[in-house]
Amino acid sequence: MSTRLKTTVVTLSACLVALLLMGALLAKSAPDARAAANDQNLSKAYKQIAVYTDVLSRIKSEYVEEPDMKSVTLGAINGLLEAIDPFASYLNAEQYKEYLKNKDAEKGGVGLVLSKKFGYVGVVDAIPNSPADKAGFSTGDMIESIRGIATRDMPLAYASLLLQGKPGTTVEVSVLSVRHPDPKQFTLTRAVIEHPKVTHKMMPDQIGYIQAESLFPGASAEIAAAVKDLEKQGAKKLLLDLRHCASATPDEGVAVANLFENKGLITYLQGQKYPRKDFDADPAKAITSLPVVVMTNRGTAGGAEIAAAAMLDSKRADVVGERTYGDASVRQAITMDDGGAIILSVAKYYSPNGTAIQDNGVTPNVQVNEIEPAVGPDEQDQPEAAPATAKPGDDAILKKAIDVALHGVQEAKAQDWSPEREPVRPQMPPNVIKK
Repeated sequence: MSTRLKTTVVTLSACLVALLLMGALLAKSAPDARAAANDQNLSKAYKQIAVYTDVLSRIKSEYVEEPDMKSVTLGAINGLLEAIDPFASYLNAEQYKEYLKNKDAEKGGVGLVLSKKFGYVGVVDAIPNSPADKAGFSTGDMIESIRGIATRDMPLAYASLLLQGKPGTTVEVSVLSVRHPDPKQFTLTRAVIEHPKVTHKMMPDQIGYIQAESLFPGASAEIAAAVKDLEKQGAKKLLLDLRHCASATPDEGVAVANLFENKGLITYLQGQKYPRKDFDADPAKAITSLPVVVMTNRGTAGGAEIAAAAMLDSKRADVVGERTYGDASVRQAITMDDGGAIILSVAKYYSPNGTAIQDNGVTPNVQVNEIEPAVGPDEQDQPEAAPATAKPGDDAILKKAIDVALHGVQEAKAQDWSPEREPVRPQMPPNVIKK
């Protein structure tokens, strides 16, 4: 056994001894039940760390060549974080200094909302009309490299920093997508990202349509104005389109739900060391009693999920479309002794029925799969080609939402507007699976 490995094992053993001693001291002053629970938790922790040290020893002694233990440790840390939180990051001391220096700086970007997936940096969605959106990035894509740096085991926060820069400058990005399994190179020009405004229009049969592709501060006020205008035009039913609404803050999600709900729990926030905080509807902020149908897809995330979950659980609205992405938490940077930090979810938002939104997303009570646009041979060979779009009238989710608004859930399900029964979900590209 090498000196480095011996040191690692000794250090871990010392930590275990300290934990056991601390547990023994706590047990003396705690009730028997609590002491037993502490002993059980410590026993579980000991077994897990023992497994880790055994694996580390086997890698060191049995692997085909001398492993880079720094890389092994980094991979273990990132794997641990991704297993519990796809939005977590571990930053070393140098990366964390850069993060603190630039996180609040007003810079250009490419408009991507990111998470970790299969060890890579994955795309939650691209902000509409952003450089990434115009290049065809979509939910489920995975970024293989940024500026020539592989994203495998790259901290999520650091990936975001690499994509930022002065507006007008470019950044090279290699992408693995569902439509293009082979890596494709893109040169994206950074820009000041502007979140799309809320739009609305009247549709046939006195249906008012509201589209919110972002829920950043001020969006709830725009939705309120849209509702009032549609009511003046004679709307009797409302469609709230939250598809591709990935850039959505929790506070705006709560505010949007409150526009339609005049009582009850909208959501609550809770963590291991974060006391439960309830967000109840304020009757004074509710502006309409019209029936509502909410539309979602796999690019719906954050505050938009909070609004959809609240209205679904309270039966204030039917939700039509695809299961949402799953991203609703409070994340904090926790500094480490070496100057680095982990950015971790310390509390999660829950639906009124007690479902953790980040873990489960929001499953519509009327599920419909979006029609994926077909990709022709020319597009497959040209990474710069504009993304294909579905033909007008092929919006299966919108059709179903209109049907639900006019006829109710049961009749709409019976008619089944969706032409595709099989779910369309992002799959792991073959070349990544092999890794």
